[in-house]
Amino acid sequence: MAGFENRRGQDQNAPGGYPPGHGPYAPSGSGGQSPYGGPYDPSYDAPGPYDGRQPYGQPPAYDDAPGHTRAFTMGEPAPLADPYAYAEDNVATYRAGQSAAPPAGPRLHWKPLLSGILLRPGRTFWQMRDHTMWGPALTVTFLYGLLAVFGFDAARKDVLDATLTASVPWVVTTGIAVTLCGLTLGAVTNTLARQLGGDGAWAPTIGLAMLITSLTDAPRLFFALFLGGGNGFVQLLGWLTWLACAALMTSMVGKSHDLPWHKALGASSIQLVALLMLFKLPLI
Repeated sequence: MAGFENRRGQDQNAPGGYPPGHGPYAPSGSGGQSPYGGPYDPSYDAPGPYDGRQPYGQPPAYDDAPGHTRAFTMGEPAPLADPYAYAEDNVATYRAGQSAAPPAGPRLHWKPLLSGILLRPGRTFWQMRDHTMWGPALTVTFLYGLLAVFGFDAARKDVLDATLTASVPWVVTTGIAVTLCGLTLGAVTNTLARQLGGDGAWAPTIGLAMLITSLTDAPRLFFALFLGGGNGFVQLLGWLTWLACAALMTSMVGKSHDLPWHKALGASSIQLVALLMLFKLPLI
């Protein structure tokens, strides 16, 4: 009946508890009338049946059975049947702050690495972003430096006119200087990328930067060996290869450090300007 307080499940011996038939509204005798009219039903004061799953007089432990519900506050995740699932979600959230794309495969051999930079740059940069490549980078840059001296008209004339014992140290020294320059400029590019929010490793960034600068300038250097650095076609080819170097460098820094293209271009700007002044502008 409406108006009666349900005391089902309440302990009789607990403070404020009442045995059956002795509730606050129970009459002194059986079959009495309640204050609200009608016969008194002592079952309203009787404790509920004990199901054996919880201590007597305690609220039943709810489960996921039909008809049972669970209460939780706003903003708190709902209870899960598997407690480890929520922990796995937290681990996935933590891992989201790491690098966005792991290496797509094993380290590339030097042949597919060199061809991939020119033919498949995006895929190659993704795959090699966490792999070192000191061997190919140092070797290609050193060979490029040995031939770079012949790309300048005055330097080529001096080397060809000198004796072999005098020209060989000059050429070797130029190769070492170009290699050290590539290492320094690559380190500057990596530092700027990290300052702009990048998360790439320094060794892959420097190695790829050295390979990009050497490979993209190879066509200009090839024609400069025969036509001279001051030739109009060689100069035009030099500007085109410099633009190609800028595009590849921006793509490499963006993929290696997870940066948008404008930040990747900003991180590569110092190296690109240095390459322009060292190998392009002196020819004009």
